[in-house]
Amino acid sequence: MRILVTGATGTLGSALVPALLRAGHQVRALSRTKRESRGNVEWMWGDLVSGNGVADAVRDVDVIAHLATGGRKGRGAVDVTGTRKLVAATRESGYAHLLYTSVVGADRVAIGHLRHKLEAERLVSESDLGWTILRATPFHQSLDRRLGDFESLPVLTVDRTVPWQPVHAGEVATRITELIAAGPAMDEIEYGGPQVLSTEELVKTWLQARNLHRPCLPVRFPGSLYAAQRAGDLLTDAEPKGRITWQGYLFPPPPEPSDDFAAEHTASPTSPANQPEQDPDLHVYGGDEGYERPTRG
Repeated sequence: MRILVTGATGTLGSALVPALLRAGHQVRALSRTKRESRGNVEWMWGDLVSGNGVADAVRDVDVIAHLATGGRKGRGAVDVTGTRKLVAATRESGYAHLLYTSVVGADRVAIGHLRHKLEAERLVSESDLGWTILRATPFHQSLDRRLGDFESLPVLTVDRTVPWQPVHAGEVATRITELIAAGPAMDEIEYGGPQVLSTEELVKTWLQARNLHRPCLPVRFPGSLYAAQRAGDLLTDAEPKGRITWQGYLFPPPPEPSDDFAAEHTASPTSPANQPEQDPDLHVYGGDEGYERPTRG
């Protein structure tokens, strides 16, 4: 199948593009920066917010994996306006399976960026297209980066009452690949990590992995979003779940010895060969969860 990936430069997109290629699909990636097609990835220029180039990007594709998002720092332009224009362009071009990635809890907690995700879900489910919505819990990789932002602080604050259910982006990419092969589910599907951790457990394991020594100061995080998270509204018991734990991500096991070099280096989603940033043939450039800020021409 020919699959268009929006947000191909983000955390999840960087894992999904090589996963789709390994599954034998043709991949078209949407970018706000003009890029030369390389490897087996066809790069298309387009801007979801303005709509420029989107019609060309969706033409002649079988599936659209819509990953692009403004995330916590966005104001809904990518999720809402971008999704609306993507849906309209897809309707004009003909039938395609539209798979949208959202966040676990968006249907229960319409606060901040989750409100924008829920509105985008509505646009997809009411689009008259074949559709699937996959809601995921926070990625290991994203939490790792967020904690890294506080690395220079002498003390880290933790709220022992706030739970997290991190999942590996590579496993979410595998789940998306499976859902694409299955066809439109016409349903919302949840996917989370294998365990629930408190903020203190999350932070202390991260400090150990990064060989950092910082005291953890117990506090109570303020705000309605943390209150909802404290109540468990951002967790899921849906099956199947991911298998890579937070500790497993931070302390990946060494590859098992093998006579087959390729098998040895692709045995695990955490192995170097399955990290796009370390694979020169499948390198996908980074961005803000797949949506790059405008650059001056």
